Amino acid sequence: MKRSIFFLLISTGVLLIIISLFTSIDFYTDFLFFKEVGYRSVFVKELFTKLYLGAVVGLASTFFYLLNILLANRYEFPQARVYFIDKNIYGLKKYDVGRIVKIISLYLSIFVFIFAAIQGSQYWKEYLLFSNAQTAGIEDPIFGMDISFYMFKLPFLKFLNKTATAVILFTLFITAINYILRGGITYVEGLFSINRFSKTHVSLLTSLLILSLTTKFYLDRYGLLFSRHNILFGASYTDVHARLLMLNIMCILGVLTAIGFFFAMTRKKIIAAVFPLGLFLVFYLVGLNLYPSMLQSLKVTPNEIELEKPYIEHHIKFTRLGYDLERITVKPFNVSESLQYSDIQKNISTIRNIRLWDEEPLLKTYSQLQQIRTYYKFIDVDNDRYRLNGRYIQVMLSPRELSYEDLPGKSWINERLVYTHGIGLAMGSVSGITKEGLPEFIMKDIPPTSTENISVKRPEIYFGEKANEYVIVNTKVKEFSYPTSTGNVYTHYEGSGGIRLSSFPLRFLFALKFGSLKIVLSSDITSNSRILYYRNILERAERIAPFMAYDSDPYMVVGKDGKLYWFIDAYTYSTSMPYSEPIRGGLNYIRNPVKVVIDAYNGTVRFFVVDSSDIIINTYRSIYPSLFKDIDDMPEDLRLHIRYPRTLMKIQARMFATYHMTDPRVFYNKEDLWEIPVYKGKKMEPYYIILRLPEGDREEFVLLVPFTPSKRDNLAAWMAARCDGKHYGEIVVYTFPRDRLVFGPRQIDARIDQNAYISQQLTLWGQRGSDVIRGSLLIIPIERSLLYVQPLYLVATDRVGLPELRRVIVAYGDKVVMKETLEEAIKSLFKGVLLPEKKIKEPSEERLTPVDAALKALEFMRKAKEALKQEDWQGFGENLKKAEETLESIKKLKVK
Repeated sequence: MKRSIFFLLISTGVLLIIISLFTSIDFYTDFLFFKEVGYRSVFVKELFTKLYLGAVVGLASTFFYLLNILLANRYEFPQARVYFIDKNIYGLKKYDVGRIVKIISLYLSIFVFIFAAIQGSQYWKEYLLFSNAQTAGIEDPIFGMDISFYMFKLPFLKFLNKTATAVILFTLFITAINYILRGGITYVEGLFSINRFSKTHVSLLTSLLILSLTTKFYLDRYGLLFSRHNILFGASYTDVHARLLMLNIMCILGVLTAIGFFFAMTRKKIIAAVFPLGLFLVFYLVGLNLYPSMLQSLKVTPNEIELEKPYIEHHIKFTRLGYDLERITVKPFNVSESLQYSDIQKNISTIRNIRLWDEEPLLKTYSQLQQIRTYYKFIDVDNDRYRLNGRYIQVMLSPRELSYEDLPGKSWINERLVYTHGIGLAMGSVSGITKEGLPEFIMKDIPPTSTENISVKRPEIYFGEKANEYVIVNTKVKEFSYPTSTGNVYTHYEGSGGIRLSSFPLRFLFALKFGSLKIVLSSDITSNSRILYYRNILERAERIAPFMAYDSDPYMVVGKDGKLYWFIDAYTYSTSMPYSEPIRGGLNYIRNPVKVVIDAYNGTVRFFVVDSSDIIINTYRSIYPSLFKDIDDMPEDLRLHIRYPRTLMKIQARMFATYHMTDPRVFYNKEDLWEIPVYKGKKMEPYYIILRLPEGDREEFVLLVPFTPSKRDNLAAWMAARCDGKHYGEIVVYTFPRDRLVFGPRQIDARIDQNAYISQQLTLWGQRGSDVIRGSLLIIPIERSLLYVQPLYLVATDRVGLPELRRVIVAYGDKVVMKETLEEAIKSLFKGVLLPEKKIKEPSEERLTPVDAALKALEFMRKAKEALKQEDWQGFGENLKKAEETLESIKKLKVK
């Protein structure tokens, strides 16, 4: 009977877990999503790991609990035969309390199983890391353990210890209650009595609890490497010579206490049982608190720099390792003021790519000039670079997404069936300005048109930053594509994204998931219709790989195939790097080893590894071998657009400002502390720029941020993260001579304010009803000199707040000039006219043969025919005209 009860309880618990899991609506829709994106193995791995770990922890905990309860229930006590009487008053039947206690204590095993199984399943990530941990080959200086132990193994060991302690404590409590209610432990008229069997059993459980707590003390030893102190983070002199010593003693004392307590209790020697417990408590209070405090005050504090020197070295070394500062190369930058016109012309690509548009005013301008309709919205502006017609150009672009909050008519059909996607993007060079002070567009309008050799053939954005919960495509309702002057153009979805609603059960399932019966009732939905969900690109990536953090600033790339792709920087992180200084949230290790690429049309998600030296991503690759791809597998045209993330640069710059000091004494005294310059009340953000590094032979795309000495305004150094080709991820810090004054942003800003002409002009503009916006002050390294550039925007009240770039301020040496254009400012400073950039001839610029021209005309005719099918009259007319012009050009070609 007991065996049947045991299996009944276990079966009930397992059944409850399985039912609660598989009846979840999200379970099957998530499975369909993983199947859609091609990562079903990832879903299955996570699912079975949760089930396996939950079952193992649940069964082990239940087995331990039931073993003790069945053992307790086997022994009968004479005092257990207690009856309820006075049934006339309470309407109760005569019943055996002992039997009730046995049944209740047995059925509590269901609670134990459910609690332990749920706890276990929640630690699936820690278990996978524990069982697949890759070694780093770097040992901590105190215990000699590989850092992978702290990052992957220690968290799971702590979970096991915590769970074991909780199960033992609960079992001890219920077992004691069982004995008390059944007569094994009694207290009658001041006389305490405990049955010998009960005493042995309870003493054994108490000893196991002491051993479990001792194990916690053993694991706490490793926690010393994460201690916070005034001058360092990690184990200090006092930690190693006092707290670690006491924890080791307490571990030995704990084992002896557990053994001594059990044997003393079974031999009725109460004093012998209590003594080791008291000694254990005294060591805890004195050894871990009083003694370390005395050692710190009497020995360490008077000789702090000498005694803490090796531990400060550990702190510096592992902090630099945690934030990947070891890869940073430091080089001197002997700044000079000998910049000539010839140097400017030599770096003409840098000059032509100086960013004159700030993201905020450009976003407002794009919104007013290119939003086209109120239901379109530009979320933000991103920086990237393209090679266009032989020139390396830095661009600023913003995708045109659909804003569901601003739809003209809000209804379920409009929001879910008709308005399903955004379209195209606005793109311009960072320095392109019209005569009216507005941005010059490389790509604009709907459908997108381009002035350069870049085109978008698939402009629809079904997956983006501002997507709604779900849409259904390929229905009987015409899907809105874009507006034209003559009417709206409609389309239908031709991609592979989403789930085909091929059956009634599927429609009903999604109706339950999204809380809308219209998915079932709508006659517009057919068996070929597809439902697209998890359309927000960040949510989409997080659903697949929740163990990474994702940058909040994705950016869009136009592929060579004419499609639009989203790039997201994915970070691995940990709070368990020994000795490493933590930042907000306790994080003290971070890398950017993965670039996520998402197709804006199909929603396909690919994870490319760019940093194979990261221990965390290598461990996850062993867990999910099919999830990650090598960076060499990324299409070459997309690989050209990888960039170093600002988020990581900000963290590394913040840490390097302190941890460039590797000498313990210099670090202790903070003799050479740096900081990020504060400008306009906030710290300067890293900015992208095309320039030629001092040791470079060509211009490249870099992310740059300057440093100033702590509490001073002059520059101390500048940091550049390289983004192009084989140099991606390399970081160089150029330090200025400490005996030279190099102007910082606030000093240049003050000099601009002191310039009488500039100050007068700013005042005049303000009096004419215009708001003057002073843009970001950029520091541009050229050769061995620095240029300072700041754009000025005017926002006229009669132009609905449309920012116009009206002046450019350039400072060099002791000169500050303000002109209408950057070219005029450069000409004023260096007495020369900027020549055009050298242009690299590309295949697209070669002369067409008659056969090539005919094929090109045929392609335009095909596009015109396709536009006609979609009732795109504007596209039909444009392609037909291009076909006629191409055919006309054949007459002019001279066949050699």
